[in-house]
Amino acid sequence: MLFDFGGVIIDIDYDATPTAIRRLSRVVPGRAGSTIAFSQAQQAELFDKFETGHLSPAEFRTGLREAYDLDATDAELDAAWHAMLLDVPAERLALIGELRRQGHQTALLSNTNALHIAEINQRLATKYGFKNGIADVLDRVFYSQEVGLRKPGEEIFRHALAEMNWQAADVLFIEDSPQHVATARRLGLRVLHLAPPLTLLTALPEALRAFPREYAPATV
Repeated sequence: MLFDFGGVIIDIDYDATPTAIRRLSRVVPGRAGSTIAFSQAQQAELFDKFETGHLSPAEFRTGLREAYDLDATDAELDAAWHAMLLDVPAERLALIGELRRQGHQTALLSNTNALHIAEINQRLATKYGFKNGIADVLDRVFYSQEVGLRKPGEEIFRHALAEMNWQAADVLFIEDSPQHVATARRLGLRVLHLAPPLTLLTALPEALRAFPREYAPATV
């Protein structure tokens, strides 16, 4: 079972970060440069490079300042960047734990970056006592930041499948972004698209009931 992170395990407000960055900008609203090129559907190259490890946090902050005419401290920029990150409900973590006890292999495939990884790991340590972030409740974690690839490219999916020794048709991929869902389907993965108002708790049990018997985990 292959999970996305944002919008699946952790709640995300994709509009919160552009709004927070815009508040730090000296550009007059409506003029060129006032639009923050970051959304669930697409984003500017600056964000792609950060998510694939080609920019350090310091270089990313510099890029933000230059692209959006920001006069802000590192702490202010980080707070704006983290604004999209909401809660990781305990019920979702418990569900993943139960799936593993039932014999399902689980992995994470996430477009993310060094700043968000550190922030989420700190929150999980504080709230749940996790020592290794979300990796504490999954068999493997694949971050775009560390792999050097990102969704919706096919290469990062192929990387995760190879590392897990999985066949695409045997995998259920749980994802909220349509462009990533499209790639997974093209590669032959079975997909649970968590489009609102679906959530992991409401949709995954039904998806597993519909999953073909031959792909159920082996029983001991």
